[in-house]
Amino acid sequence: MDNFLNFNLNLDTFIDELKTLLKQNNQSIDELIKLKSKTYQNFVKELESLETNLSSFFTPLSHINSVNNTPKTQEIYSQALPLLSEYETKISQNIELYNAFKDIQKQKGLSDAQKRVLELNILNFELSGAHLDDATKQKLESINLRKTTLTNDFSQNLLDATNEYELVVDEADVDGLSKSDLAAARFSEDGVTKYKFTLQQPSFVAYMTYGKNRKIREELYRAYVTRAPQNSLIIDELLALRDEMSKLLGYKNYSSFSLATKMAKDEKSVIDFLEKLLKDSQNQAKKELDELQKLSEVKLESYDSAFYSELLKKKMYDIDEEEYRVYFEQDSVLKGTLGFLEKLFGIEFKSVDEPLWDAKAFSYDVLVDGKKSARLYFDLEARKGKRGGAWMNDFSSHHIDKDGKTHLASAVVVCNFAPSSKDNPSLLRHDDVVTLFHELGHALHHVLSEVSESEVSGVNGVEWDAVEFPSQFLENFAYEADVLKLFAKHYKTGETLNGEMIARLNRAKNFLSALGMLRQLEFSLFDFLLHSKLHSGDEVQGLLDSLREKTALIKPPSYNKFQNGFAHIFAGGYAAGYYSYKWAEVLSADAFFGVLDEGVFNSNLAKRYHNIVLKGGGSKSMGELFKTLMGREVEPKNLLRLNGISA
Repeated sequence: MDNFLNFNLNLDTFIDELKTLLKQNNQSIDELIKLKSKTYQNFVKELESLETNLSSFFTPLSHINSVNNTPKTQEIYSQALPLLSEYETKISQNIELYNAFKDIQKQKGLSDAQKRVLELNILNFELSGAHLDDATKQKLESINLRKTTLTNDFSQNLLDATNEYELVVDEADVDGLSKSDLAAARFSEDGVTKYKFTLQQPSFVAYMTYGKNRKIREELYRAYVTRAPQNSLIIDELLALRDEMSKLLGYKNYSSFSLATKMAKDEKSVIDFLEKLLKDSQNQAKKELDELQKLSEVKLESYDSAFYSELLKKKMYDIDEEEYRVYFEQDSVLKGTLGFLEKLFGIEFKSVDEPLWDAKAFSYDVLVDGKKSARLYFDLEARKGKRGGAWMNDFSSHHIDKDGKTHLASAVVVCNFAPSSKDNPSLLRHDDVVTLFHELGHALHHVLSEVSESEVSGVNGVEWDAVEFPSQFLENFAYEADVLKLFAKHYKTGETLNGEMIARLNRAKNFLSALGMLRQLEFSLFDFLLHSKLHSGDEVQGLLDSLREKTALIKPPSYNKFQNGFAHIFAGGYAAGYYSYKWAEVLSADAFFGVLDEGVFNSNLAKRYHNIVLKGGGSKSMGELFKTLMGREVEPKNLLRLNGISA
């Protein structure tokens, strides 16, 4: 049956309704605990139902606060978070619930998915301190509540700083920018044409990549890397709370605590993995920088890299991003991409006509074997009040409820592409196309799941260092000629991107890839080592600076406070887990080359990937699913091959 979310929020009554729902859930949980004979059906499935109802109520607010942020949504969201944190902490520390799950785990006749639900719940109870004394539980509850507030404040500070900044320049200072970027920035002031640039990604990236005025590039860069300085105090407090929490739970540090729910077995495995990649990438990265430096008479600084990278790309591969953008009109790209997915996995997409949270948001039903299986929502254009970046948010999970009814999955793909207008279509860079593929990879992982248990359906229950596997796997296809020809058509003439332009794009695919690898390894090592022991104050910057001696071949200026904007680890779920991007990329590279070797549209492996990985969701460890898919363990060398790096 359909169970898609209602986005018509009543913010005035939301908190009262949430309090009522939480009270009802607590009462229901108390009644369930009193059951003398607890089974998976009469206990676990009933708890699942309570959590599903709560998620369906809260998710629309969380989503709207990200895509249509206002003082009112932020106020209500901020009021809701402590209520939820308190509720979730009490449940996760409830010894009676913990013992009930352990008892049910011993019962016979459980399916693999049900066993996985019990296994993960028991682990989560233990990671929450359910088995500890009351004083420790109370301390953990206080920590969790404060952490929730701090991560929300970090994110809001960053959003506010991004929204508040504007830089107005004259016509003489926009030489080099494309017509579409100029159209987006242009305005009139007292009859004089001016151009406004912001820290929103489409605007910021446009000037940093094409703006010839070096002083303006530095001004924009400085504004970007010094955003939200108040977040430094939040970082200190968050790190202290994470460290304290980990030690209360019996772990030596937060990194060890984090690994309890991941594929990587210990800290050494992660650090060795990252440092091996660093060693293998350094020589090629130095050669790449030498080529870049030859284009400039002055020593390159951080605010020069995007500009000179674009010049070098044009010189080496005759690639002009603007020449390509006319072939990547947003609507054409999306429809062609969905057509590609239909061919690859044998599924269908059907447009849905429904009112949503913004006039430019839209949705599709996903059909499998001709039957409606899920719904996908899209919100693809940048606007004020919308959080930057790109992400997939799972709205609901495919599952069979306590009454035997099937619920369909739903998810949203959010991006921040250049806005379209009446006179100007939204033209994407190829990087934007890759981003769309990436987020669709996440979305398909969630909505194509056929697992009956909500807690391990779709992305739920998937190890954090494997969750990027499906997204990275799919993004690799954004370079394939047969795929590009499905949608890369000139928005005016309809002409398809020709073979030579596609070949150039592929030759440039791994352009400066080793430098890019070093940058990601810097983020990963900084995050993991930051959480391997307690850091505070200047020690945070000191750690980052020490890593940059090995990873940053262009040394950032001293005013660069990257950490204050590192939302992935201070406002998202990647704390001590940013390495997951590279860890999962090993899986994605291996599977991708397997499909490529068979032929994209004739690949049995692609169908097996759909049936094993996507349908399987989190019902088994990704390591187990991957081995079933490939018939062997992963081949790490394919990661370097994918990135064109010769060790």
